[in-house]
Amino acid sequence: MSNTDARYESAKAIYAEMGVDTEAAMEKAAGIPISVHCWQGDDVLGFEGAGALTGGIQTTGNYPGRATTPEQLMADIEKAFSLMPGKKRLNLHASYALLGDDAGKVDRDAYTYKYFLPWVELSKRIGMDGIDFNPTFFAHPKMNNGLTLSSPDENTRKFWVEHGKRSLEIAAELGKAFGKPALVNIWAPDGFKDVPADRLGPRVRMAKSLDEILTAWDRKWVIPAVESKVFGIGVESYTVGSNEFCQNYAASRGICSLLDNGHYHPTEVVSDKIPSLLAFNDKVALHVTRPVRWDSDHVVTFEDELKEIAKEIIRNDAADRVLIGLDYFDASINRLVAWVTGQRSMQKALLYALLLPNKTLSDLQDASDFTQLMYMQERIKMMPLSDVWAEYLSRAGLSEDYYSAIMEYEEKILKERK
Repeated sequence: MSNTDARYESAKAIYAEMGVDTEAAMEKAAGIPISVHCWQGDDVLGFEGAGALTGGIQTTGNYPGRATTPEQLMADIEKAFSLMPGKKRLNLHASYALLGDDAGKVDRDAYTYKYFLPWVELSKRIGMDGIDFNPTFFAHPKMNNGLTLSSPDENTRKFWVEHGKRSLEIAAELGKAFGKPALVNIWAPDGFKDVPADRLGPRVRMAKSLDEILTAWDRKWVIPAVESKVFGIGVESYTVGSNEFCQNYAASRGICSLLDNGHYHPTEVVSDKIPSLLAFNDKVALHVTRPVRWDSDHVVTFEDELKEIAKEIIRNDAADRVLIGLDYFDASINRLVAWVTGQRSMQKALLYALLLPNKTLSDLQDASDFTQLMYMQERIKMMPLSDVWAEYLSRAGLSEDYYSAIMEYEEKILKERK
């Protein structure tokens, strides 16, 4: 028996003493899909010709090797995804449409499924579980003073409504292509830099726009969601799609709330919001990121709030009700390392949560045995997670070292890009 095997067998026995089945935990972790965002690879610019981001978001850094063509981004996705364990979906923004000869002739209000067929082919070839989709309400000349779905200009508002409808139609075809519904996340950056004179009007208009978009909803193949935000660059004073607006809209229309854990005040945590929404909703969607003082979209790492998010998913038996997506973009480091680090961190957090004696802990709470509960919660922090994680990676044909493989890719591929 190798040293690695011996360590796993020892960890397995230690967990078994606490009533935890490591084999079942690894099997469960491997089956929970994580939707991995395409936009980490090219700094969210897409393929419509945008030279910079607008709409309150920003990517910082200039690490060499950014993907600038569809072929480059697809190659990077294939390489990065090959180093990620577990079940994966691809998360696309509409701005990644591959227009071909229609570039410059077709705008976002007329996008169709055919412009995303190469992404379907890639995803099927590399074994993705499906594709999720996002209408892109930023980085476009038809943002009217930063407003899209809430614009008082009817032509502007209608343009973006049509884009939303096309996005739902595209997502329905994506769902059919994989035989599983596609999540469509609607986030619009609408807001004002300074104190507004009218807070209600833009929200009424946005609700109207969302209602019109949902007329294109194919309920079999599409799961729509709305995503809130506190503020963004250039919209510091007022965001139309606030948390209260989005959660009330979702609840009243029977669609999903999407919680991005970078989109709240610094003292708020999404882990506490998940069970609140599960009490009233069949499904909850997530964009998992790592905020540093604000919505900074740092690469997801294995830190406390990520573990708490995973705990709430697992301890509430909600792995099929909480739709997990990643959302971060860092241009200051190797983009593939960022991709793999974030996805593995999410996987690790799920495995960590699956290795907890959740029923025992819950029973202690219900029995008001808070002394033993505290003792157990401290004890499990030192359990041999790393040995089970190493075994999990080994069974996926992977090792802990993904850095070496990506550095070799950087030398051969990324450094050759201009």
